[in-house]
Amino acid sequence: MTPRNFPVLLRRRTATTAGAIILGLVALAFAWSADQASKLFEVLVGKAPYAPVIVTPAGLALLVYLTRRFAPLARGSGIPQVSAGSEDPGHAVASGLISMKTAAFKFAATVGALLIGTSVGREGPTVQISAAIMAFMHRSLKIELSAAVVIAGGAAGVSAAFNTPLAGIAFAIEELAASYHQRLALLAMAAVMISGLVSLGIAGDYVYFGAVHEMLSLKASLLIAPLAGVLGGLCGGMFSKAVLSFGATTSAPIVALRRKPMLLAALCGLLVALTGIGTGGATWGAGYDAARQLVESHAQPLWFGPAKFFSTLVTMLSGVPGGIFAPSLATGAGVGNLLAWIFPGQPLGAVVLLGMIGYFVGVVRAPLTAVIIISEMTDSRAMVLPLLAAAIIADGVSALVCRERLYHALSKAFMPTAQLDKQAREVKA
Repeated sequence: MTPRNFPVLLRRRTATTAGAIILGLVALAFAWSADQASKLFEVLVGKAPYAPVIVTPAGLALLVYLTRRFAPLARGSGIPQVSAGSEDPGHAVASGLISMKTAAFKFAATVGALLIGTSVGREGPTVQISAAIMAFMHRSLKIELSAAVVIAGGAAGVSAAFNTPLAGIAFAIEELAASYHQRLALLAMAAVMISGLVSLGIAGDYVYFGAVHEMLSLKASLLIAPLAGVLGGLCGGMFSKAVLSFGATTSAPIVALRRKPMLLAALCGLLVALTGIGTGGATWGAGYDAARQLVESHAQPLWFGPAKFFSTLVTMLSGVPGGIFAPSLATGAGVGNLLAWIFPGQPLGAVVLLGMIGYFVGVVRAPLTAVIIISEMTDSRAMVLPLLAAAIIADGVSALVCRERLYHALSKAFMPTAQLDKQAREVKA
């Protein structure tokens, strides 16, 4: 290393370290704000049980209007935006995919979505917000913005959101960097570990969905893990297929609805409200509480999984900013609850984890990330092998139902035409 290169190296390391610390703090603030929004909605429902029939449709329509008016690139999860941004960082900054304005709106709109009871999570939005912060820090210190910076920021967001550093690294490699061939490992690992340590130092070493110390026998694992993979893969693939088909279909009624986004959002909000009221509030918000109850071996009604599936699907179709990570994990816990009904003599928490990973992989198609993230979130290292088996099977089954990965397909809407043409040529080659 020559003295001439030292300032650049120092600035790059400063930008990565400072960016990781800041995004870790923002992720914690985001988590706190999201929790408070969900609690406020619960207070509203407690005082006026039928208020969501008005509040949720009207609020969802308003959020969709504000998103389309002020920050259209903040819609949806946030992970497709970061995936698209890693393909062309220059376009991502110029277009606002990973700008601080978009990030700030994403923060507020996701909290707003939880405030009206929609089935969204904060983890996907945290990925986009974190990538924007990391990109901003590098631009501020005059460091060239590369795909590695965007990916590292997004992966650090996963680490901070879930308090799972290893899962952040896996996510960077498996999901965000799926088509990226340059070196990014050191930058991603540094950002992920720093943001994870910030979260760990302030929030403590908490277990996201509760601890599972039970395990299945070899015989039970050989029977339940494949079944969880098939059922979860089918259901998760159906979710992805429904989302992508809704955006691509030429059916006249759906096309008419897509042309009236506020009406679509209001109708979706009404469905979310009716589902929440009909289930006694079980489907409101991200679904942390119900999932935690199941993971900790407290049974839930068998209809929880299907109801959460429906609520999350219509919320996503509305176009409101918000993620599907946590709602998918909650839905997966409901799938596990159905499996536990078939195998009543087995430990509920262990069976629920297999249903959770099966459905989650069926939706996001990232089996390695799923295994690490669920084992870290539930302190269930004894279940790693059955989880891995279920994840691999679910990935294959989901691919049969929906050929294209959900986040990859959604990211195309955020890519410039030239990049899409390049991808098409690569596929043909």
